[in-house]
Amino acid sequence: MAKGPPKKTSGDLTSEDRRIWARVSGSVTPPTARKAARITPGGPLPADPPASLSMATTPAKRPVTGKASSKPAPLASPAPHPAPRGAPEELEPRRQRRLSRERDPIEDRIDLHGFGRFEAEDQLRAFLMGCQARGLKSVLVITGQGRRGGGIIRASVHEWLQSPGLRPVVSGFASAHRRHGGDGAIYVTLRKS
Repeated sequence: MAKGPPKKTSGDLTSEDRRIWARVSGSVTPPTARKAARITPGGPLPADPPASLSMATTPAKRPVTGKASSKPAPLASPAPHPAPRGAPEELEPRRQRRLSRERDPIEDRIDLHGFGRFEAEDQLRAFLMGCQARGLKSVLVITGQGRRGGGIIRASVHEWLQSPGLRPVVSGFASAHRRHGGDGAIYVTLRKS
């Protein structure tokens, strides 16, 4: 009877396994108090969906009467989704040039270094809404370039700025000039509140 290789137990770590574990565990940061407050073990569960949305309720079948048609009824094509109104666009070159030369002032800035993806999104949303409420027109969002050129926050910011929650706030955005952070920063123009 052939047996496979012996199974490792938790105490049978190789030096390579220990080295990898030390690197991984050293890169993890504990959750902040604010994040920990949002996650409450044993907290209340969400309410059940209303009965009208339940999948158990199905429409009653109508009895078949008369003779069947030889032609099947044409299928109704779904209405195309309209393009989202007011989605932020790339800044006009003239506006981008004025911001890079500081002819139009950058009225505030936020640095998202050191935040996790979800916390950075929350910080950005709160920052932009606050700036719009204060009547600011243009801000600088510093994302950083990430290690080896592929930052998670940098890759996500364009998606966040075009999200439905920020469409009423953001009118446009573009990569910043090298003096303001280059590819690691973004000019954002805000709509009037």
